[in-house]
Amino acid sequence: MPKQKTHSGAKKRFKVTGSGKIKKQQANLRHNFEGKPTKRTRRLSADKILAPGDAKVAKKLLGI
Repeated sequence: MPKQKTHSGAKKRFKVTGSGKIKKQQANLRHNFEGKPTKRTRRLSADKILAPGDAKVAKKLLGI
């Protein structure tokens, strides 16, 4: 049986914490900052932990 390959898109988007949770960057932080309040852009800059259902799929793509 051949080795399972890691999904290239997933390894660029997700990081695994020490406890095994999956972290991701939040959306809406690429452009159009003039229309967004500074408070919102600061909040969006923080990493977020994936929900359990999404984390299950992401772990499969990462080969964990």
